[in-house]
Amino acid sequence: MSQEGTQQRRTRLVNCYSATLSTLLMVLDSVFRLGYMDDVTLGGFLNVFARYVHAIDVGHEMGLDLNVSKYELISHPGCVESDSTLQSFLQIPEPDAELVRAPLFSGNVLDTVWSQRCNDLARAVDRLKSISLQDALILLRASFSAPRVQHLFCCSPTTNNAALQTFDKHLRVDVTSITNSDLIDIQ
Repeated sequence: MSQEGTQQRRTRLVNCYSATLSTLLMVLDSVFRLGYMDDVTLGGFLNVFARYVHAIDVGHEMGLDLNVSKYELISHPGCVESDSTLQSFLQIPEPDAELVRAPLFSGNVLDTVWSQRCNDLARAVDRLKSISLQDALILLRASFSAPRVQHLFCCSPTTNNAALQTFDKHLRVDVTSITNSDLIDIQ
């Protein structure tokens, strides 16, 4: 179980676990491969993708068991998988694809995530009103605004998203309120 053993709270053992997984990933000639702890993301053409999954399944001999119920297959709409293993994966249409909680494409999913960021900021600022202003400003800057949106900027195609103006408006009003100052666009 991932809650037990080498994956949890034991730095040296975590390195051993990661080395085992790294060995499996290096064998693959996948176009795209990422692995962190017990999470693996692979990308490539569908006709060779099943081969990658079966190659990782060899890890069973080393004590690494795959949890097929967590597998997701991101593919073009209308794509039909013939491999029985791939058919058991949760099918995610390409426009709805996310990686590390960041949408990979523009569309409804990205709009929804940006809307959630705006709502999170509004909720956080409402709660920050109950603490000292200096602490509120520090928390706003370090936790509730920049890091949350930088993740989306780095991972998702957010250029010209309408929610950016909404987020900026919320942030300006909130900083103005906390600092008791009047900010203009350039600031």
